[in-house]
Amino acid sequence: MKTQEFIESGILEAHLLGLTDKEEHEKVREMVSADPVLEEYTVVLEAGINTYFERESVNPPEAVREVVRLRSTRDKKEKHEFTNEHTSRQYLDVEVNDTHMKVHKFWRPAFIAVFVLSKIFLIAGLYYYFKSVSQQEELQRLKAQQIEQVK
Repeated sequence: MKTQEFIESGILEAHLLGLTDKEEHEKVREMVSADPVLEEYTVVLEAGINTYFERESVNPPEAVREVVRLRSTRDKKEKHEFTNEHTSRQYLDVEVNDTHMKVHKFWRPAFIAVFVLSKIFLIAGLYYYFKSVSQQEELQRLKAQQIEQVK
């Protein structure tokens, strides 16, 4: 495979992100070690990826930091270890005790509108229910009055 085709295939990016299997991993290592142009390109690409991730990183909430800090101080026996089928990485089981529901900011007006409309419909329903009850009572009163006039 030519150098330019190898670069355009995207396998270098997948390799640097850890998304390749063992066979592809070995193939990339062989190609990079054999070709100085690929080696230079890989160094530049890795630096670019690292810069991007450092620039776009977001600090976790304080609650998550505290959970991780507490979990890291425990013995290894108490840690929960999970393995991915493709990699053998260790993950921490993070539990967050948060009582608030987080919603995307565009859904907030929709929830508010639904809440307000539900209150309006509740009030309207109660108003018309009591109005119909009073009209039925009035109708019964008029029927009774009409029967008394006929007698």
